[in-house]
Amino acid sequence: MTLKTLFAGVLGAMVLLGNAAMAQPAKLDLAASNTWWGQIPLMVAIDKGFFHEQGIDTELKNIPASGDRIAALTAGSVAFSNLGRIAAIVEMARGNQSFYFFANVDDSPGNEGCWARPGFDSFKALRGKKVAANTSAEITMNGLLANEGMTEKDIQFVNLPGPEMAAALAKGDVDAACVWEPLFTGVKDAAPGGKLLGTDMDTPNYKKFGTMASPDVMIISRKLVTEQPELARKLAVAIFQGVAFTNAHPQETAETVAHYFRKSPEEVLAAMKTFKYFGQEGWPEHMKLHAGQMQFLAQWLYDNGKIPSLPDTSKWESVSFLPQP
Repeated sequence: MTLKTLFAGVLGAMVLLGNAAMAQPAKLDLAASNTWWGQIPLMVAIDKGFFHEQGIDTELKNIPASGDRIAALTAGSVAFSNLGRIAAIVEMARGNQSFYFFANVDDSPGNEGCWARPGFDSFKALRGKKVAANTSAEITMNGLLANEGMTEKDIQFVNLPGPEMAAALAKGDVDAACVWEPLFTGVKDAAPGGKLLGTDMDTPNYKKFGTMASPDVMIISRKLVTEQPELARKLAVAIFQGVAFTNAHPQETAETVAHYFRKSPEEVLAAMKTFKYFGQEGWPEHMKLHAGQMQFLAQWLYDNGKIPSLPDTSKWESVSFLPQP
């Protein structure tokens, strides 16, 4: 073998190795929760291979709390998330520059509410009593209190994680609980004969925006958008494909994602019917609504002493990398 032939062989091997490396999918994991039906379009995008088609390897990291999902993104262990926007606004108020918000893919007015133990038929009856809520459900609770001329100061507010509310209500540790589905059904089952105090559809927030109290918002690594906008675009394409598939094939979607929830496809399909999923179609107008609500909620949080400063939420919005409708 001549030196020229050997060199050509080595060069060819290097090219093959380089091409193989280039063919490796980008690892961009998702922080989500298997207790919320709003994650379904993202789950189906993973299981149907929509991310993989875009050259992206995506694993769902099950992280129940929205604040913990942002922490994971900030630390770089995930690249994107679908989460409660209050957690995002709290991080904005702290100056966290690690993320952008760019879309809303799910909404479900009526899936969040407050349930009282027997003996309490209104918030007025709960004056001075313990009421549990968390994140978006606290917005719902405050809206329902406002309807009766009350504020959070008129009750004993208990900031309790959603999964713990049913047990607390059953034991009488709290007298009412405000939470989202499917946990809301568990709360009602824990206090049979109790009273529905209202849902997010009964609040001033719903009357203003026509959405649930604090709809989910999609966030993405700011570093990814800045340094690899084309990869960020591909991520968004796969997400929108997941939404489109969910809307077009609800039965197959339910069968595909049921394993995440450890529920039957029939249960998942029934829950999906109470949700709306939003993708690429009409997203500019849709995002204008949600961008406005982000600032509205930021103002509410600041006015009520929930955040130390009032952020300009528009500085955390980026849609430049999204595929054009």
